[in-house]
Amino acid sequence: MKILIADDEAMSRRLLQKTLERAGYQVSTAENGREAADQLCGQGGPKLALLDWEMPELDGPGVCREVRKKKEHSYIYMVLLTSKEAKEDIVAGLESGADDYLVKPFDTAELKARLRTGLRILDLENRLVEAREEMRFKASHDALTTLWNRGVVMELMGQELSRSHRENGTTVIVLCDIDHFKAVNDSFGHLIGDEVLRETAKRLLASVRSYDFVGRYGGEEFLVVLNNCDPAFAMARAEEIRNTIGQHPVETSSGPVTVTMSLGLLLSHEWGSRSVEELLHEADKALYSAKAAGRNCVQLAKPKVVCGVADYRGREPVKQRR
Repeated sequence: MKILIADDEAMSRRLLQKTLERAGYQVSTAENGREAADQLCGQGGPKLALLDWEMPELDGPGVCREVRKKKEHSYIYMVLLTSKEAKEDIVAGLESGADDYLVKPFDTAELKARLRTGLRILDLENRLVEAREEMRFKASHDALTTLWNRGVVMELMGQELSRSHRENGTTVIVLCDIDHFKAVNDSFGHLIGDEVLRETAKRLLASVRSYDFVGRYGGEEFLVVLNNCDPAFAMARAEEIRNTIGQHPVETSSGPVTVTMSLGLLLSHEWGSRSVEELLHEADKALYSAKAAGRNCVQLAKPKVVCGVADYRGREPVKQRR
C-alpha cells in the first residue's frame, strides 16, 4: 500500500519513512503541504497519508480540506501528526477532513495500529465501489453476452440520431438476426445456443469500430449502430459484419455449429426526423425482407417514393418471422 509522509523536517521524515518501509509500506514523501496535496490528488496517488500540522505553503488541515474538495471518487485516509493536543485543535483537525489525529511524540506501535484501521476502511470502500460498479454493469448490460442491453443501446442510438440530425450526418442502423437459431436450440440444446449467442456477440464487437454501439435487442436479435458512417460505405460495412459472423463455424462444447445472419440496414439521413421506434420498425421490415430473400444477406430499408417525394409515413407492422 502506498503511503505519503508530509513533513518539512527532514530528520523526522526519514525516520518515519524507514519505520513504515520496514512495516511493508511503499513510501513517498513531501516537504511541504502543496506538494503533499498535489501527490494525493494526482492519478494513482497514495491512499494513506501522514500529514504534519505545521508545513510551509499549506498546513496539514489545509491539505485535508483541499483533498476532500477535489477527491470525489477515491477515498484517502489521512492522519494529522502534531504537538497540539488541546481539544479545540483536535476538533479543528478532524473537521478539516482528517480521519485520525496523533500527538507527537507518538508510539510506533500505536501508529501502525491506527494505519491498520485506515487499511480496513479503504478495503471496505473498495468493496463498496466494486459492488456499485457491478450493479451498474448489470443494469446496463445483457447478462449472457455482456453487450449493451436493449434499453441502453436504444438510448445510445437515440442520442446518436439526434447528433447526426443536428450535424447533417448519417447514423447507420443494422438490425441483425441469427438464421435458424431455433434449429440450433432444438438440435444441440439451449446451453449450446447460449455459446453461439456469446460467440456471435464477440464477432459483432470485432467487426465494428470502438465508438460504434452493439447491443442485444432480444433473443437472437442484435442491434448495431454505426456512428457517423459514410452512406457510400454502409452496405459494405454491413456485408463485413455478415461475413464476420458466417465465415467460420462457431466452436462449441458439442462441436462446430454453422451460423449465418440476416441483416436489415437503414441510413438515418434518408428518413427525416423519425423516432427511434419508427426507424427500428423500418429496419425490422428490411430484416424481414432479408429473411424472405433466403437469409444470410443484407437488405436496405428505403422510404416509399410517391410522385418523386419520399413518403415517411408509418406502415403496418410486419408479420412475426422465424
